[in-house]
Amino acid sequence: MFKNLSLKVIIFGFIFTFFSSFGQSFFLGIFNDSIRDELLISHGQFGSIYASATLLSSLIIIWAGKKIDDVSALNFSFFVILILSFSSFFFSKISSIPILFIAILLMRFSGQGMMSHTATTTISRYFTKSRGKALSAGWFGLSAAEFILPVLMIYLLSITDWRNIWIAISIIVIIFLPASSLILVKNLRLDSREENNEKKIDEKNIKQWKRIEVIKDYRFYILCANMLAMPWIATGVFVYQSFILSSKNWGPYIIAQSFMSYSVLSLITLFFSGFLIDKFTSRKLIIYMNIPLLFAALILIYFNNPLSSFVFLGFIGISNGFANILGSSIWAEIYGVKHIGSIKALTTALMVFATAFGTALFGFLIDFGFSIEEIAIVSTAYISVSLVFLFVIRKNLKPTKI
Repeated sequence: MFKNLSLKVIIFGFIFTFFSSFGQSFFLGIFNDSIRDELLISHGQFGSIYASATLLSSLIIIWAGKKIDDVSALNFSFFVILILSFSSFFFSKISSIPILFIAILLMRFSGQGMMSHTATTTISRYFTKSRGKALSAGWFGLSAAEFILPVLMIYLLSITDWRNIWIAISIIVIIFLPASSLILVKNLRLDSREENNEKKIDEKNIKQWKRIEVIKDYRFYILCANMLAMPWIATGVFVYQSFILSSKNWGPYIIAQSFMSYSVLSLITLFFSGFLIDKFTSRKLIIYMNIPLLFAALILIYFNNPLSSFVFLGFIGISNGFANILGSSIWAEIYGVKHIGSIKALTTALMVFATAFGTALFGFLIDFGFSIEEIAIVSTAYISVSLVFLFVIRKNLKPTKI
């Protein structure tokens, strides 16, 4: 069963991105009302706690995530699994604001951060010629979770207490993930690569950047400015969807229904982007990544019809599909794979930080009386400026030859 190592690595990535969903905003947001009702806190208080805990988790990822460059994928995955299982159990014990802060910190660190980091780093390092398609297949795990889990959780919340759900998650994680990891990546070494002799020769002639060198490279910051647009804007939309609904008079369920277009278009984009990246490279495609996100912001500014919600989230889904793949492959293409874990630990931390930033910024602007249209204008300005800088340096996004 699963004799081909390439297939095993892809399945490993799929499973880990699926389970990363337990620390993602779309999943934690499902329990927002239950937690706030129990602790008697407001939307603003919850948002502040969520943002600050997420920010701290991003700092921890910078240190912990680089360890994947030093140990086998199996050993690192066991470490991450133990943290995720404990974090899920701890989440079921939320009884006060300090405990809520720690619980969100642990889930954002272990779920959104380390699970996705483990999956994408393992795939990016192992695959060379088929990196785009492999990352695409791996990220299907999160798309599957986004499609399945919201409906499943709403059903489970109707028949059992939310704490029981988190205890069950903890048990499933500690039983299923170690066994699947053992089967899939037991024989995967740090120097294991996809069979492709021509590509191996090419990689020997490419400079393998260390993280300290990367942070001195101006291209890194322009790329990050573009890569981080999606997480901070989308997280703001997801966390404050009730504000959007009331501002647009769309009714209580229209955004939840619109998530179908988000999931479907994200999934379709994931599928095709892998082939496109392997054919044209991430360096040539990244300029197009945030254009759908720009259209989404413009729709939020100019359209009020409830049906525009489907188009709005659909465009976000397209950018999300591109961002998931490009956010891993672009670094491997430009900076090499020898230190990819250390580099991706930094970019993953920045991505997690961006989600905290989005939560805080949206809340800040809402408290200061900004309308959703004005917030969308701020988002449009950010996307446009970062795109201009990327357009200027687009021809310089090449790996350094040695």
